[in-house]
Amino acid sequence: MAEAPLAAVVLAAGQGKRMGSPLAKVLHPIGGRPMVCRVVEAARAAGARPIVVVVGHQAEAVRRAFGPGEADLRFARQAEQLGTGHAAAAGLAALEERRGELLLLCGDVPLLRAQTLAGLLQRRRAARAAAAVLTAVVEDPSGYGRVLREGGPEGALRAIVEEADATPGERALREINTGTYAFDLAFLARALPRLRPENRQGEYYLPDVLALALGEGRPVLALPVPDPEEAMGVNTPAELARAEAIWAARGGGPPRDCQRPAHLL
Repeated sequence: MAEAPLAAVVLAAGQGKRMGSPLAKVLHPIGGRPMVCRVVEAARAAGARPIVVVVGHQAEAVRRAFGPGEADLRFARQAEQLGTGHAAAAGLAALEERRGELLLLCGDVPLLRAQTLAGLLQRRRAARAAAAVLTAVVEDPSGYGRVLREGGPEGALRAIVEEADATPGERALREINTGTYAFDLAFLARALPRLRPENRQGEYYLPDVLALALGEGRPVLALPVPDPEEAMGVNTPAELARAEAIWAARGGGPPRDCQRPAHLL
């Protein structure tokens, strides 16, 4: 039996004000290339075709970060920033195929390995789960959604709550949502239109689709990444420097098709 098709959506529409830079956050370099290119490279190495990059802030600059020979890439515009669920819907609109699997990744998480994504996909397939989300246990969970489990740290996923909506007890939890998912694509396509912005930020939260799956009795996996540094988001100059150091320590080289950012030419 042929394997189900695998596509990817990379969320790269945000501005990244905490970087304190005129450059869109995802265009800041890791190893001399924009970090969004590193994310696309990992998705490609995991077997995803096509790959949709959701753009918004400095959309044309993000498009130009990629080489003309990257025929597997598509771009979707998120004109308004209405949350991760809204961004995911923009990405799915660029896909003709609504079956198979989908990797949904963040353009500011540049250290993920293709092997980690392959493992996430394998676990989802084995469990026939609607979704699998990569989590991480970190020292400082500030700014991230917290993972709630049944009966303790080894329990099944109960929910993911965004920090703005979390109770003080939930904010004390150290297991976070990394924003990295493997989905049954048909399920996600059905679930996204059901999201509602009923939260303190008035946004469409992508993790709410996990609650929809659980409500239907479908399995959802929350899988901690063995190395939390691999799933580190880059939001500040200090985090960029740290990610650069980790990349250099790996001995990683640049992907062939991504272009050098304009300010480094």
